[in-house]
Amino acid sequence: MEKLKFALFAIVVLGLLGLLGYWAITTLQSGTESKMSEKVAALTKENEDLKIELQKTKNDLSALQAKLPASAPIETSAPKKPELVTYKYQSLIGELQKLIDNRVVLKLKSRGANVGTVQRFLNIYNNTSARPVRVDNDYGAGTVKLVTTFQKAEGLTANGEAGPETFNKMIDWLKKQN
Repeated sequence: MEKLKFALFAIVVLGLLGLLGYWAITTLQSGTESKMSEKVAALTKENEDLKIELQKTKNDLSALQAKLPASAPIETSAPKKPELVTYKYQSLIGELQKLIDNRVVLKLKSRGANVGTVQRFLNIYNNTSARPVRVDNDYGAGTVKLVTTFQKAEGLTANGEAGPETFNKMIDWLKKQN
């Protein structure tokens, strides 16, 4: 009979230990879960504090507005953003600006896309849509002559070379064409 009592007691104790172990495993959190729970609690408290502070600020603003005369309303909207201006020849203006930024100087025998940019400008400037200057990306004598003419008309040193000063005048002229 003693053995039976001991066996039943051992089964009950083992059962309780098993339940205690199961509870421990299911309720304990890992280190990262514990840290996350702490952060969530801290952020929740901070959020509540900010809500209270916001309400106080709104009350203060209402009190200040009540003290002001009716003819002086407080502007609470965001300031207006300046409108972006888009020019008729915006892409060409951008290309000329890149030439300025890169400190490009074009002269007789220069070649490449930068020369083509200047030649496209000269076609617009001279209104040569009927007989346009060929955009061949080659800074030849014809391009030098047209640049010199432009420089004289704009009060620049008329040397036929196109540099930042000439490009700035070209941009100014294009902006006026809208």
